[in-house]
Amino acid sequence: MNDLKRLLVIILVIVILLIGIIGIKFGSALGQEGNPTPVLTAIMKLESSNSHYEQVTDTEQGIKFVSKNGSGSQEKIIKEFMVEKGFEFKEQMGSGYIFEKDEMTTIVVTRLFTKNYFLWEVPNEVNN
Repeated sequence: MNDLKRLLVIILVIVILLIGIIGIKFGSALGQEGNPTPVLTAIMKLESSNSHYEQVTDTEQGIKFVSKNGSGSQEKIIKEFMVEKGFEFKEQMGSGYIFEKDEMTTIVVTRLFTKNYFLWEVPNEVNN
């Protein structure tokens, strides 16, 4: 019975440490997206893959992705994604990247989630 109590205490300590590490790493960013579970799940998938981005949510407005933030990585990742969809980069205005395809103009909006990750949203019209 003593061994079972010791095991439970060890598991409890590990869980508390994991929650503490997540809290320290993501801090105030956890509440900025409402329910942080989809973003944290996408970040875990991103960290365990070779992909440059991972889908967070799919809404009526568009698809939200998360990517690692590095020097110039936002522009590179978004441009590569949009070129694959047949769009041509026109310009950047603040946190928005403007692309054109045929007669259609669309804007991909970005925002920093933490210093290590950024979120970006692609309008649904891009995927149609």
